[in-house]
Amino acid sequence: MGSEPVTAVDGFEHARAVADAILYEGYLLYPYRRSSGKNRVRWQFGVLVPPVWAQAHGLDDTSVAGSAEAPWQRTECLLEGPGEAVIKCRVRFLQLQSKAVEKRLPDGSYRSVDSLDAGARMELAFDEAVPREFDFQFSLGEVAEGAAEFAVQVPGGEDHEPVEDDAGRPAGRVVRRRRPLAASVTVSAARCDAPHRLSRLSVRVDNIDAGTAADAPREEALKGSLLACHVLLATGEGAFLSLLEPPSWAEAAAGECVNVHTFPVLASPAGDHHVVLSSPILLYDHPRVAPESPGDLHDATEIDEILSLRTLTLTDAEKREARATDPRAAEIVDRTEAMPPEAFARLHGTRRPPGDGGVVVGGVPVSRGSRVRLRPRTRGTDPQDRFLDGRTALVEAVLSDVDDATHVAVTVEDDPAADLNQWYGRYRYFSPDEIEPLPAAGERP
Repeated sequence: MGSEPVTAVDGFEHARAVADAILYEGYLLYPYRRSSGKNRVRWQFGVLVPPVWAQAHGLDDTSVAGSAEAPWQRTECLLEGPGEAVIKCRVRFLQLQSKAVEKRLPDGSYRSVDSLDAGARMELAFDEAVPREFDFQFSLGEVAEGAAEFAVQVPGGEDHEPVEDDAGRPAGRVVRRRRPLAASVTVSAARCDAPHRLSRLSVRVDNIDAGTAADAPREEALKGSLLACHVLLATGEGAFLSLLEPPSWAEAAAGECVNVHTFPVLASPAGDHHVVLSSPILLYDHPRVAPESPGDLHDATEIDEILSLRTLTLTDAEKREARATDPRAAEIVDRTEAMPPEAFARLHGTRRPPGDGGVVVGGVPVSRGSRVRLRPRTRGTDPQDRFLDGRTALVEAVLSDVDDATHVAVTVEDDPAADLNQWYGRYRYFSPDEIEPLPAAGERP
């Protein structure tokens, strides 16, 4: 099943861009300023809260929804492979980091303030986050014989960063504080009733923090929480099965997988089944970040072009506040301001031809230069296309979009503006099931 096996490291690297997008989903939203109401209620996905706090607040939801706060999450997926198959597990999350701002007083002491204006540099008190990841390795046979438990310990800490004014004089400092985190990862496996050697692999992540009071406010509980928690699994000696589209012989086993606050999808390149990403945000198999994207904008519903253009419309004062809010906000503003025109052009739209440069329709290869008859669908299509039913057209290109759907770009043969449209690159687009291949001009049918 799948292509040549990949190593766990290679597989994780391929999935890292998507996993990082999950890690920072909703971290900051446009306009990336602390004063924006959208950035006052944060950390919405994959939040594993302290168990005492969860119990006190009745957080006992066991649905797949990753937006539900809970003290644990569970991934269950299917792995076809021998007992000696080695599996690498990587658990990733954010650790909350409180950023305080202190002003330097004439006597050399410091006083906590909400903001610090040091001339060109300004700093605002705000919460940040530090990425953490932990790797574990085990064989399928080991966790089938008995559950294996792994400890996750993240130390707390405090860092000081001096802030100087434009003349180089001490103006204050930024103080970043982190509380320690504690979690456990429990892995087990069970054989499935299937015609092939199939196992159900289970990975449960529990927050075991004991330092948060039951009546603490959410802002305090978050300091002891695992934020945007997700799991990566990889093996080079077996193959994971899709839970979205399992083979018919594994459908019953797929239905027995119970995922809580997360859901696993195949995360290696299309055609490869050696890596799984279990995410609190629902994804399709083989997700990927568009190669045209210049960087994360922390919004899964983002349209890079619109958000980048809107970022450019921020006033200088708004951009200054964004930069003072968080280093990642500063990076977004700086990156957008530095984007060259060709980068914006790529965001406006990119055409991706399939690898073979064509598509097969009714057993007939169709590519640039082919003649087709148009048969637009009666429903779910542009009403104007219905007027082209039965007309003949010349194929200009066969393209694929970001979801790998195929589109056939054509010019209508008897269109008086065909030459102009070809010169300008303005085509009409149809799916392969909306065209009928025709003989080339001058050929007999």
